[in-house]
Amino acid sequence: MSDFRCTRRAALVALFAAGMQCAAAGRAFAETPASVDAPAPTPWESLKPEEQKVLARHGESWNSLPAEQQQRLLRGTQRWLAMSPEQRQRAQARFQRWRELTPEQRERARESYHRFKQLPPEEQARVRENLHRLKKLTPEQRQRLRERWQNATPEERQRMLERRRQRMQHQGRAPQ
Repeated sequence: MSDFRCTRRAALVALFAAGMQCAAAGRAFAETPASVDAPAPTPWESLKPEEQKVLARHGESWNSLPAEQQQRLLRGTQRWLAMSPEQRQRAQARFQRWRELTPEQRERARESYHRFKQLPPEEQARVRENLHRLKKLTPEQRQRLRERWQNATPEERQRMLERRRQRMQHQGRAPQ
């Protein structure tokens, strides 16, 4: 798989990663087998009022949920409560985009995310850097870059990647 394709997929992963975290917090999970060090259930009454407010839709069934699911929902709620209003707005927008994806697109995003998480930390950093560079481009520049790449032959793509590697080495940065 080409470097550009990996970078592009990783960029999609980064865009949907936060949305997936929000989706996981609100999504019902299948019961998982109990393990030796499984968390203890958290009674609804022990939750703080602001946590109960966020988790209100689970209020009726909270005490019957598996402890692991309670913990996942509670962690998501705590992250949500720690967010600023701007962060919450961005998270809601990402979650909305996630909900609009087809099941196939969601699965591809999950697979890309898992591949990204398996990369060594320095590779993950490079992918993030490339994503930030891509985000700095104007929509027109991104479209021209996308068209140029899509219209290139495999040989042209290899030459483009090699030229980029050479530029990066010349600038004293590791090739990406």
